[in-house]
Amino acid sequence: MKMNALYRVTGTSRQAFHQYLDKQMLILDEQQQLLPIISQIRADHPRLSVRRMYGMLHPQSMGRDRFEQLCYRYGFKLAVKRAYHRTTDSLGVTRFENLISAMELTGINQVWASDITYYRIGERFYYITFILDLFSRFIVGYTVSTGLLTEQTTIPALNMALKLRQPCPGLIFHSDGGGQYYCKAFLAITKSNQIKNSMCESVYENAHAERINGTVKNDYLVYYSPQDYTQLITLTDKAISMYNIYRPHSSLGNNSPYEYELSTKSTGIKKEKRSKKEKNCGNMENSIEFTTFPQLQQ
Repeated sequence: MKMNALYRVTGTSRQAFHQYLDKQMLILDEQQQLLPIISQIRADHPRLSVRRMYGMLHPQSMGRDRFEQLCYRYGFKLAVKRAYHRTTDSLGVTRFENLISAMELTGINQVWASDITYYRIGERFYYITFILDLFSRFIVGYTVSTGLLTEQTTIPALNMALKLRQPCPGLIFHSDGGGQYYCKAFLAITKSNQIKNSMCESVYENAHAERINGTVKNDYLVYYSPQDYTQLITLTDKAISMYNIYRPHSSLGNNSPYEYELSTKSTGIKKEKRSKKEKNCGNMENSIEFTTFPQLQQ
C-alpha cells in the first residue's frame, strides 16, 4: 500500500518504476564487469587514456562521460600510479567467502577456478572466459565473446564444464569479485548443481586462473595471430587443446593436464573409505571424463 501511494504521488506507474530499477541494475552490473578488464588494460598499457579505452571497449549501458566518471572514481586516471583496485566496494554487491585458502586438493572436481581476460585485435577488444580444475590445471570450460554480459561469458563457460564433468555436490567454484560471478542467472546454475561459490579478496588468491590467461594469450594466441572474431574462436579452441593435451607442467611431474589426470586415474590416490554413492560421483579420480575438443588446426 505504501508503494502504491508513492507511485501516485510521483506520478509513476509500477511498471515504469521497475523498468527504471532494472536499467540501474544493468548499469551497475556492467560497471562491475568492466572494472577488472579496465584494470588489466591499465596494467598492460600504462599510458593509455581512459577515453581511448572507451573507444576500444564499447560498453553497452553507458556513454563516454559516464564511463570516464567510472574510471576516475576508481583511480584509473593516468596520473594515478596504482594499477589494481578492488572492484566490489560501495555498490552493495555480493561477495562470497574464500573457501580454498587452506584447502589441500586430492582429486579432480573439488575446485574449479575461473577468470575473464581480454584479447585485442586491431582496435577491438574481445573476451575469453576460462574455467580450470585446480587439481590438474585442466581447462574444463571456456568461451570467447564480444561482450562482458554474464550470458556471454561465465554462463556458457560453466555450462560447457558441467556438460564435460558431472561433479558431486560440494564442488567449489572460485573466482574474483566480478559481476559475472554473482549475477542471479549464474548463481541459479551453481545452486541447482549444489556448487559452492568462493571469491578471492585479491588477484593473488586466484593466481592459477590469472596465470592461465597469460599462458593462452601470450604462449599461443599471440603466435597464432587471429585476424578477426571468427579466427579468434577457432584458434582459442586450438590453443586450449594444445594446452590441455600436450603442454607439460613442472608442478604435474612434467605431464600435461590430460596426461596427469590419466596417471591419477591409473595409479589412484589414497583416500578415506567412501560410501557407494560417493564412489560413483564424478569428482573422484576413478571416474574421469575428458572433453572432445574441436579438431586441431593443421
